[in-house]
Amino acid sequence: MLTLTGAHRIVVDAATEREGDLHLVGGSVATSAPEERAVETLDVSGCVVTPGLVNAHHHLLQSAFRTLPGTRGVPMAQWLQVMAAAYAARGIDPELAHLAASVGVAEGLLSGVTTVADHHLTWPAGADYVGIARATAEAASSLGGRVAFVRGSARDDPESAAESAAAIIEAMVPGAAGGVSKDGMLQVAVGPAGVHSDSEQTFRLISEVAARYGVRRRTQANEQVDVAIAAERYGRRPLDLLEEWGWLAPDVTLAHLCGVTEAEIARLAEAGITATHAPGCDLPMGWGVAPVGALLDAGITVGLGTSGGGSNDAGHLLADARLAMQVSPLAGRGLTARETLRLATEGSATGLGRSELGHLRPGAAADVCVWDVSGVADAGVADPVAGLLWASPGRRPRHVIVGGRVVVRDYALVSGDERQIVEALARRLAA
Repeated sequence: MLTLTGAHRIVVDAATEREGDLHLVGGSVATSAPEERAVETLDVSGCVVTPGLVNAHHHLLQSAFRTLPGTRGVPMAQWLQVMAAAYAARGIDPELAHLAASVGVAEGLLSGVTTVADHHLTWPAGADYVGIARATAEAASSLGGRVAFVRGSARDDPESAAESAAAIIEAMVPGAAGGVSKDGMLQVAVGPAGVHSDSEQTFRLISEVAARYGVRRRTQANEQVDVAIAAERYGRRPLDLLEEWGWLAPDVTLAHLCGVTEAEIARLAEAGITATHAPGCDLPMGWGVAPVGALLDAGITVGLGTSGGGSNDAGHLLADARLAMQVSPLAGRGLTARETLRLATEGSATGLGRSELGHLRPGAAADVCVWDVSGVADAGVADPVAGLLWASPGRRPRHVIVGGRVVVRDYALVSGDERQIVEALARRLAA
């Protein structure tokens, strides 16, 4: 049981803000203070309290492969070759997956990300599928973060991709509704990289796995490369293919969506899909700016993701929220700070099918970020919630709480040593 006292502002959800105290009981947000006396209190005066951020699209493995020479400002085809060579040289196995995920999850927690969706796409021949998935989940668990592990596919054998996806689900969340563990700390989903990478057979077989186990589906669509390859290979638009292959549906989340037409936006809205915006990847890769305002105005729920370290070298979701807000006028309609904060919280959570995440209404999961706004970077800020995004680029939360448990206290990990995490990855990469 934990009570946060004296908050300057509490962002309950997109429609509700207040001041005062926030009570967390049994891993959930409570309506009032618990009667028990053994309640820990946390003084959050001078702070804005928000729901924990939800990173809806990451590639945690890439946390071990940032700023590689030959990956900056190059065509996608060259980028893929450089990344593939780096993966082959290091060897993708459970150990490296654990070390990279530890770095990525720790970085996320220290910047306010309480849940991360890891779209794992790199599976060498003979890979230990379950071992890699389990190592990723264990890294998140040891630090106190939530993870949604997505068994992705990128040019994998279709039958192997489907069989291993089923094996991962059965090993990690057996019998769990929606692929979510009973404590809500682990989720499993499935999804090919995109029509530019995977065949119709892969999409259909993975869909069968999703239907059999009731897990969500995720893929990437309408990046510049996706549109070009779909036209060259099929003479079609990516969304035409996804619709034909059964992937325009309410259980599907599409990441990127940089190059969509007005007619396609209407089609996506009618299909009931959710979307994920990833400007920190799309802009440096030269894919453009997704028309987030138009997607929202059409009634599409949009989340926010950082994508991986191979394209966006930081896993700082609030920084990418700031970027999304700043570049949004270039795509037709500017986003407000509160709209953008919702992308990074409840919008992302909705795409994961996690109605308990991304807000602080009574009964919500007790995932909370405490942002100190009393310093010089926030001096003169008239609106402290808008200031979270407009002021202090690279802002980090003072405290982070997941499921009612403090996992970052006074800017430091509680259940992990940042230096040791960094050194462990460095030793593996140097070997």
